[in-house]
Amino acid sequence: MAGTHTPSMLRALPVEHRQRLMRVAREVSVPQGTRLFEEGGKADRFWIVRTGTVELDMHIPGRRAAVIEILRHNELVGWSWLFSPHVWHLGAEATTPVRAYEFDATAVRLMCQDDPAMGCAVAQWVGDVLAHRLRSARTRLLDLYAPYGAGSPV
Repeated sequence: MAGTHTPSMLRALPVEHRQRLMRVAREVSVPQGTRLFEEGGKADRFWIVRTGTVELDMHIPGRRAAVIEILRHNELVGWSWLFSPHVWHLGAEATTPVRAYEFDATAVRLMCQDDPAMGCAVAQWVGDVLAHRLRSARTRLLDLYAPYGAGSPV
């Protein structure tokens, strides 16, 4: 469940794009137990974790939310900001005190629109994160709710 294989911005983006992105970053502190976002809410920003942990979860009707992945240092929190209709597909909660870089989604989308090479690099990075998260979600939900789990032969 740990997000150790999620592509980090440091590895994914060329240095000049990373530097441009970091110029619009805002350092934030998030108290433990704070909900960063809920499924269905407006995806208007995203974060890169500096310290602490954030759990991504999925609402399951009639059950407790299922934790899909735990995000840590240098990992992206939130990808829905990049894709229309810019609505969160999961929920996220700080499970420890978190320090993070916060980014305004509109500003970053405009930056990417103005610089197609940067836009392509950011889209590739976020797309790789999204693909990883979908695999994690599928595996986690099978582990939780399939009759034999994801790793067991039927």
